Amino acid sequence: MDGRLKLKQTNRGASPLAPRRMEVAMPRAITEEEKQQAAELLRRARAAMKVVAQYDQASVDRLAQAIGWATANEHTFVALTRMSVEESGMGNMEGGATRRFKIVGILRDALRQKSVGVIEEIPERGLVKYGKPAGVIAGVLPVTNPVVTMVCMAINAAKCRDAVIFSPHPLSRQTALETNRILRAALKKAGAPEDLFQCADKPSIPLAQELMAICDLTIATGGQAMVRAAYGSGKPAYGVGAGNATMVIDETADIEAAARNTRISKMHNNGSGCSCDGNLLVESSIYDRFLAQLQKEGGYVASEEEKNRLAAVMWDAEGHRTIETIARPAAAIATRAGFAIPSDKQFIIVKEENIGKKYPFCSEKLCPVLSIFRYSGFENALKMVEQIFEVGGKGHSCGIFTFDDRRIHQLAMMAPVGRIMVRQPQVRGNAGSFDNGMPMTSSLGCGTWGGNITSENIGVKHFMNVTWVSRTILEDRPSEQEVFGEFFNAETFS
Repeated sequence: MDGRLKLKQTNRGASPLAPRRMEVAMPRAITEEEKQQAAELLRRARAAMKVVAQYDQASVDRLAQAIGWATANEHTFVALTRMSVEESGMGNMEGGATRRFKIVGILRDALRQKSVGVIEEIPERGLVKYGKPAGVIAGVLPVTNPVVTMVCMAINAAKCRDAVIFSPHPLSRQTALETNRILRAALKKAGAPEDLFQCADKPSIPLAQELMAICDLTIATGGQAMVRAAYGSGKPAYGVGAGNATMVIDETADIEAAARNTRISKMHNNGSGCSCDGNLLVESSIYDRFLAQLQKEGGYVASEEEKNRLAAVMWDAEGHRTIETIARPAAAIATRAGFAIPSDKQFIIVKEENIGKKYPFCSEKLCPVLSIFRYSGFENALKMVEQIFEVGGKGHSCGIFTFDDRRIHQLAMMAPVGRIMVRQPQVRGNAGSFDNGMPMTSSLGCGTWGGNITSENIGVKHFMNVTWVSRTILEDRPSEQEVFGEFFNAETFS
C-alpha cells in the first residue's frame, strides 16, 4: 500500500448491477521525503507572505482582482470545468456559467470589505479593529467543484495577505494543479510572489495530515473523514458538514415556480452539491398537482421496484454511498440500477413515506435523485423536518415555498440549520446569489449541529486575525437592580 489517497474498488466479480464502494485506503506513516516536502512548502509560503506583509488595501484588492479574472474569464473557466468533469467523471458542463459567476460574486464580496490596517471603528465604544493575516492555510479540496473552491480560497487569502498550500483529492489532482498554475501566473503578472499559492503534486493522506498539522489554519471542504482529520490536526480549522437539503412546499406555494426551482437546484452539476434539493415535503392538498408539475420539469417518478433497484446501487451493504452513482446523470444511474428512463427526463423522483436511518432515501444523495413526502398540517411538516435532520444534514440548510410569513418564522425557530432559503433554488441561494444577501462562498459552515466551529458562509473574515484597540469611554455601569431585575434583593440560595 503506497498511502496515496487511493480509492479501491470493492465487490469485484459481483453482478454488474451490484454497488461498488470506493474506499479510501488506510494511511501509512508519513515518509521522511513527505515531511521534507511539507516543510519546504511551508518555508516557501512563509517567505512569500513576508513579501506581501506590507501590501496596503489597494494592493491586495488589485491582487484579488487579478486572481478573479485569471480564473473566471469564460475561456479559462470553461476549460477548467471540462477538465474537472473529464478527470473525475463527476458533474457536468451545464450550469458552468452559474459556477463562473460564483467567482464574480465572491470577488464582489471580498472587494467590499476591509482587511488591511483599520477595518472597523466604533467610536461610541472606543474600539478600533485592525486586520492581520491568519497565516499559511492548508486548503483541503473536494473531488467535486475543485475549481471554484480553490479560487474562493485564493481570493480570500490574497485579500488577507495569507498563503495557501492546496491539498487536492486524487480524482481531481490534475485539475487542481492546472488551476494552481493559472493562479500562480496571475500572481506573477500582478508582481506578487508565486509561492503564495502552492499545490501538492503527489497528494497522500499522510502529506495532507502533515500540512494540516504544520500550517496555521486549515480550511477543509470535502468528505467528513477529512473534515474530522482537520479538526484533529491540533491547529485551528474551518470545516463543512454534510448536506441533506429539505424543502417544505405548502398549499400557498406557486406550484410552477416551486417545481422549476426544484429542477434547477436538483440538476445543478448532476446534483453533486450538498445544497441540492434532497427531500421535498409537500402539503397533501397540492401533492398530486406538484408531482405532476415536477414531471413536466423533467422528473421521472420511479416505481416501487425501481426504487428498490436504486437503493441497491446507490448504497452498499454498510449504508455508504457508492461513488459510481455520485454526480452522475440520472439516465446513467437508472441504467446501473437496471432500468431506463425516457430521454426527456433529467432527474428521478422517489416516493417516500418513512423517515429514519434505515430508510436511505431520506439521507443525502449527491446525485439527481430526490425523495418526495406528503404531509397534512404544517405542524406535521415541522416534525418531519426535525426527523429528517436526525438522519443527516444537521446544520446545513433547508428551504420553504410559502407566502405565509408566520410559517417561515416557525420553520426558522425550530430547524437545526445554518441557512433557510425562501422561494428560491436552494443550491444557488445557500452559497450566495446576486438576488439574495447571503455571502458568496464555496464553503458552508454547519455549526455545532454539523460538528463545525461556525454556522456561517466562510469568507474574508475567516481568513484573518483581528486586533482590537480599546480606549476609555464614559463609564457604562448600570445599577445592580437594573442588571438583576426581579431577582435583586430576593432570597438567596446559599
